[in-house]
Amino acid sequence: MTTTRPARTNPRTDPRPRTRPRPRVLARTIAALALALLVTATGSSCDATDRTDRTDDRLDGITVAPGTLRVLASSELTDMEPVLDTALRTTGVTVRPTYVGTLDAVELIASGKADKDYDAVWLSSNDYLRLDPATAKKITSETPIMTSPVALGVRPAAVARLGWDPAKVTWSQLHQAVAAGKLTYGMTDPMRSNSGLSALVSVASGLSGAQAALTGADVRRATPKLKEFFSGQKLTSGSSGWLADAYGRRGDVDALVNYESVLRSSFQPDDLTVIRPIDGVVTADYPLSLLTSARPEAKDAARRLTEYLRGPEAQERITEGTLRRPVVAGVRPAPALARDQRRELPFPGSRAVADGLLDAYDNTLRRPSRTVYVLDTSGSMAGERLERLKSALAELTGDFRDREEVTLMPFGSAVKQSEVRTHTVDPASPQAALGAIRSDAQQLSASGGTAIYSSVQEAYRFLGKAPADTFTSIVLMTDGENTDGDPAAAFDAFYRSLPAGQKGTPVFPILFGDSDRAELDHLASLTGGKLFDATRGSLDGAFEEIRGYQ
Repeated sequence: MTTTRPARTNPRTDPRPRTRPRPRVLARTIAALALALLVTATGSSCDATDRTDRTDDRLDGITVAPGTLRVLASSELTDMEPVLDTALRTTGVTVRPTYVGTLDAVELIASGKADKDYDAVWLSSNDYLRLDPATAKKITSETPIMTSPVALGVRPAAVARLGWDPAKVTWSQLHQAVAAGKLTYGMTDPMRSNSGLSALVSVASGLSGAQAALTGADVRRATPKLKEFFSGQKLTSGSSGWLADAYGRRGDVDALVNYESVLRSSFQPDDLTVIRPIDGVVTADYPLSLLTSARPEAKDAARRLTEYLRGPEAQERITEGTLRRPVVAGVRPAPALARDQRRELPFPGSRAVADGLLDAYDNTLRRPSRTVYVLDTSGSMAGERLERLKSALAELTGDFRDREEVTLMPFGSAVKQSEVRTHTVDPASPQAALGAIRSDAQQLSASGGTAIYSSVQEAYRFLGKAPADTFTSIVLMTDGENTDGDPAAAFDAFYRSLPAGQKGTPVFPILFGDSDRAELDHLASLTGGKLFDATRGSLDGAFEEIRGYQ
């Protein structure tokens, strides 16, 4: 089952439905994430290699009962590793997590791909999952473990400038400040992150005045205000961690919209004032849910784990360690968390309304994107590697947004200027641009050396001073080390000489073929981007994952 977006007045003529994201690409992305997890994700005392099936084992002299729980988990739950280590010692339940974005997890469950590989799912929320009856039937025993509301973290100077009392701010005040050009912010991509989806629903509910389940009429009524609100979004991201880092680098962004726990744990109170709008929020309740396909022995393991996590000792560890709120009476939230309650804003009442809101955000409400794809077409790309690149680009066209500007900039010993092509996706006739991009990709040919740094400089020059109402980024795909043009030191000097506005354009390199990890990681770190690894997964999966950051 795929998540098909609602029909539009001018639908694309591409025969593939617009999905979030396509199952083939999603499967490859998840495979890459799972492999990366085994290698790098867990740094606690009981790491990924230790979390194997146990039939009878001893830990520090304590006999533990058998039980392994394979969990598909929201990526933000990596901070629960210390609690799960203690749970293992106490209950004998070994948790083997695979971390992935919430909406991607929903797609795996809906498609049936999760049935074989997982026993349970632990997402920040099951709200979106429950909107599809067939998908909802695949889970059972939903037990909330902790909560965290959507909140806004604002620089104290901006709070003072706006004259706000943090305890009394409303969504209407936030909208007015943004519309007047007095407040800018960052938010994760709601198509790939549940914190972004919860933020989107919070804003839509808050500005529409909806008193019950959010309807299509509510969204339409709020659309003018929503468009004004999202004009203030200056940062987007596929993950909360990268968003926090990007916010820390930028001095021109006033606020972040995310879960309260993320804001509290990522920043000191002197750096960020956390505001929960007084008229209501959407709250994540992190339900640990069994899949109906779970192995019989996993059901008992899930019961033991759930009982432990909802016990007073574990609840105290959770709120102190993650700054989420306890769900058990008698356990007080961590001192950093305010005690006053907020109304729960209504979630969409149907899948059609939720998908319609997501589609509107992607194609109408948010700022359009300008992206330069700096593509290695040197001699070493000849043959299978070039064909993989062409295929990945063709696949990616199904995910480009309305109003998006896409530039293909192939390079060898230098940028191949005669082959540079730019297309803008026209909402009235999107297929014209998408077809042209696919055609341009098919015309790519391999020749020359590898001028990485000179070509990325050319991309910055091409983008110039970005318009204030766009997201800009550079995607670099290379299969080798820099052999031609400027060296790394020259690029570093070039980047540091850029005006502040242009420095806000990140480079997202893709590790592929024989490319140098250290070289590409330096480019990402210097420019505030992020390195994506296609050596463990697929090239089209890496391109797809970057979409959350554009």
